[in-house]
Amino acid sequence: MTLVERFLKYVSFCTTSDENTGMTPSTPGQMEFARYLAEELSTIGLSEVSLDSNGYIMATLPATEDGHPVIGFIAHMDTSPDASGKHIKASIVNADEAWLEANEFVDKRYIGQELIVTDHTTLLGADDKAGIAEIVTAMEYLIQHPEIKHGKVRIGFTPDEEIGCGADHFDVKAFGADFAYTMDGGAIGELEYENFNAAACKIRVHGYNVHPGSAYHKMINSMRIAYQLAVMLPRWETPEHTQGYEGFYHLIGMNGTVEETTLSYIIRDHDKARFESRKRELEHLVRKVNREYGEGTVEIEMRDQYYNMREKIEPVIHIIDLAKSAMKSVGVTPIIKPIRGGTDGARLSFEGLPCPNIFAGGENFHSRYEYLPIPSMQKAMEVILEIIKMAK
Repeated sequence: MTLVERFLKYVSFCTTSDENTGMTPSTPGQMEFARYLAEELSTIGLSEVSLDSNGYIMATLPATEDGHPVIGFIAHMDTSPDASGKHIKASIVNADEAWLEANEFVDKRYIGQELIVTDHTTLLGADDKAGIAEIVTAMEYLIQHPEIKHGKVRIGFTPDEEIGCGADHFDVKAFGADFAYTMDGGAIGELEYENFNAAACKIRVHGYNVHPGSAYHKMINSMRIAYQLAVMLPRWETPEHTQGYEGFYHLIGMNGTVEETTLSYIIRDHDKARFESRKRELEHLVRKVNREYGEGTVEIEMRDQYYNMREKIEPVIHIIDLAKSAMKSVGVTPIIKPIRGGTDGARLSFEGLPCPNIFAGGENFHSRYEYLPIPSMQKAMEVILEIIKMAK
């Protein structure tokens, strides 16, 4: 099976994750895909293939010679809840000038390349099924070419990364790698070892409903109070107004009635001190609103999700140098940039597995306009091979 054929097969599985189910994996489609992958890994000749009850897959490519570190490659099986991942209709198009002119969502640098796109009713799933396809295809290539000398390689596929739970049940000790890479980045050349510090916040506003005709000095409209609180946050500190190292507050969900309204936020900042300050600011605003409407009117729950992996990667910066060298070896210019998001690798780095992030090649992740340049996917697979061959 070719790299492209493998990817197209993978996106036929609906693996959208769901933070509301309380299960791992959070949706049954992920386990269905996991069972398919586990069987495929055994079929192509990998050893120690395991699939646990939480949907985590691990497998081994045995070493062909001693003296190499154990390297891991990790990708996630779920797709984002931000857009539908069901009944994906993927097709391959040639991005010539006429096609690009009619499809402004595609970067002009891909002119002349073949792209995998959807019909714009669903996302594509390159995040992160492109990463899985690249890893599996690289493993199959090395199995078919035993003359290539390399150390032991471990691969891991996780569920529920998109809802911040991908590392929840990942057994770092059982994985047994000296270091790893997530193949979960975007455009060709991306190499990332800085990410947001991240927290999730849920705010519940309690109201009191009476007939509007007799509501004077009685009704407490939870939706209006929730809106009041939301607009107290800095207007320009939102995803659509920030870039680079700038952090933000992001309102990702709002659901309410007069009696009760819930606001769901994510909080992001690369700087740890500013991150902590953002959390305190939300707590301060809740106290302020409660002073106006009465204690208990607004309740807040906050939990940290992951931290900036930079402090864990810098002491082993040679793994970044290795990835850079591998990219250059296959004709890719490394683009080192901070992730305006997170990966499984961020949490795994704090659990003792240094794990920076490498491009998988896709663009417009989490969107109905997601697409995947085939040459970028091919180069990502070549980078995996070069890292394995070059590691000493």
